[in-house]
Amino acid sequence: MLHTTTKPPLTIRLCQPRGFCAGVDRAIQIVVLALKKYGAPVYVRHEIVHNRYVVEGLQSLGAVFIEELSEIPAEHRQSPVVFSAHGVPKSVPADAQARDLFYLDATCPLVSKVHKQAMRHQRLGRHVLLIGHAGHPEVIGTMGQLPDGAVTLIETEADAANLVPADPQALGFVTQTTLSVEDTAGIIRVLKDRFPDLHAAAAESICYATTNRQEAVKETAAGADLFLIVGAPNSSNSRRLVEVAERAGASMSLLVQRASEIPWTEIAGISTLGLSAGASAPEIIVDEIIDAFRQRFDVTIELAVTATETEDFPVMRVLRDVELTAADMAFVNGAA
Repeated sequence: MLHTTTKPPLTIRLCQPRGFCAGVDRAIQIVVLALKKYGAPVYVRHEIVHNRYVVEGLQSLGAVFIEELSEIPAEHRQSPVVFSAHGVPKSVPADAQARDLFYLDATCPLVSKVHKQAMRHQRLGRHVLLIGHAGHPEVIGTMGQLPDGAVTLIETEADAANLVPADPQALGFVTQTTLSVEDTAGIIRVLKDRFPDLHAAAAESICYATTNRQEAVKETAAGADLFLIVGAPNSSNSRRLVEVAERAGASMSLLVQRASEIPWTEIAGISTLGLSAGASAPEIIVDEIIDAFRQRFDVTIELAVTATETEDFPVMRVLRDVELTAADMAFVNGAA
């Protein structure tokens, strides 16, 4: 008599929206199109987006990742250099011009909007408070739009409570685009209670994609035995999703970069899995993780749609004459 082992049942609540946002998609497209148009090497200052898989995929196409422009050898000065989606201080394009480099700025338009908001506060005579995480490239880029001393970084409610500004009546705030919506609201509450004349930015700084991904996780976390977020440890928006899942009721929440990082022995008894991906995590890895669960469980997928995203940020004009095909992006999006 044949004994067939049946796989345990598992419901995967798959969040939508998840994964790439329009700014990340655009930044990767810029590197791919630059390689098609100009050939290798194309230099990229800092990780184009915070995802090792994406970086390695672009390296295999001929991208060379550097931290400083001084790393570009003299013989490659005519090769394009791309600035990452996180944005750069004003000193970086100035340095590129001084070195006579050809650069393509892949800063997300929503990050550029925060730069403009910070500059507007300063133009109107306000000291700028930037809510964000010290050392994150986006924060370094935003602070670098203004002269030294013009921006104070606020990381926590304690920072907000202890702030002693020179002029409490002349303050304006902006935020990093990838923060926890709830944490940021708490910090802003403390600041507004202490400084009633505090000026908000003209528009919301936390980007639509961050908010949408957090909302989707919040909606699906209750009752999940495990919530997996696909993303990198240095990805701010991905790490926030892990926190949101735990707060919203998931029994356990983990950040993983690939299926190989899933602790299979620890999660053998689960029956409900929440699954989402940070804004810099490619869909091909979400597929890989679902396949890995199918091998071990009898999987039913419930698609949890909480928003529809239609944003599309075009690449710069100099690259628009190059055709971008599904095959060009298959290394992150999977086969069409």
